[in-house]
Amino acid sequence: MKKNRFLKAALILAALIILGLYIRIDYFIVQPSRAVDLSTLIAVENAYIDQDTGKLYLVTISQQRASIITAAYGYFHPYMELKAIDTVIPEGMDEDEYRLQLREIMNESQQLAQVVALKRAGYEVDIVSDGVIVVGMLDDAPAENYLVEGDIIITVDDKRVALATEVSALVQDRLVGEEVKLGITRDEDDLELIIPTGANPDDPDMPFLGILIQTSSWEPSIPLQIDMNTGRIGGPSAGLMFVLEILNQLTPEDITSGKMIAGTGTIDLNENIGRVGGVRQKVVAAKNVGAEIFFVPEGNYYQAVNVISNIKVVPVSNLEDVLEYISSLD
Repeated sequence: MKKNRFLKAALILAALIILGLYIRIDYFIVQPSRAVDLSTLIAVENAYIDQDTGKLYLVTISQQRASIITAAYGYFHPYMELKAIDTVIPEGMDEDEYRLQLREIMNESQQLAQVVALKRAGYEVDIVSDGVIVVGMLDDAPAENYLVEGDIIITVDDKRVALATEVSALVQDRLVGEEVKLGITRDEDDLELIIPTGANPDDPDMPFLGILIQTSSWEPSIPLQIDMNTGRIGGPSAGLMFVLEILNQLTPEDITSGKMIAGTGTIDLNENIGRVGGVRQKVVAAKNVGAEIFFVPEGNYYQAVNVISNIKVVPVSNLEDVLEYISSLD
């Protein structure tokens, strides 16, 4: 009798576990993913690569729909986080559309990195853009009563913007709650809006407007053939590391100084490095591949510095900071 009761209890427990694995909830679970040697993803025409002894790494996170069981596991895991879906995906957009948007942003980040690296290497590069379009909005977005889908952002704080990544970087360059001035075009009318920023759910110290944006028809004039194959990786946060790898292939010396270097951060046309999400998980991914140095935007430093030991976390605000630090390693 006791044996039958035990067997029934075991079967019920197994059924509950199986159900818990398959029942999805409205949260994403965020965890460390992988670090990838950028020399395997990027090929620059007439590149200098034979002299390189160090490595530059792109680091990624995994963001998947959580089940009851994985959410419970992630809640207690030191390197995982849970995010409510409505704080990530704008209302009216499904997961497939959101991931497609992230890949489009990645494409823009790649083109922007090419422009920045080539300009730093002394090439002339021109950019033509129609502005930045608002394509979605998160629930309770700070900009909800100010912007609407279809608005074209032309300026941020009176600075002309050509790319979505520029808008994000300029908005983040202030304290949470501070206002941002946007010059927009709506239905052929030019408007100027003053919008208070709110706290980003992913980083309460990072200001944001809660909008999803994309560049409207831009075209850089690239004088060299640069092939970048990042597969299904999305988002803008690899911009800094793309620039470093392209520069490393454009210059005869090994800018890594023989080190294993990973990092994260957006980069704009003025070489400023912007804050990103998932920093804690990215540090872990970098350490797992053996990276010695991890570059992180200044605004994310407090999130990254104490995550894991035996990796040097270096805060940077612009490309010059990065290059000066690397050159000091010689």
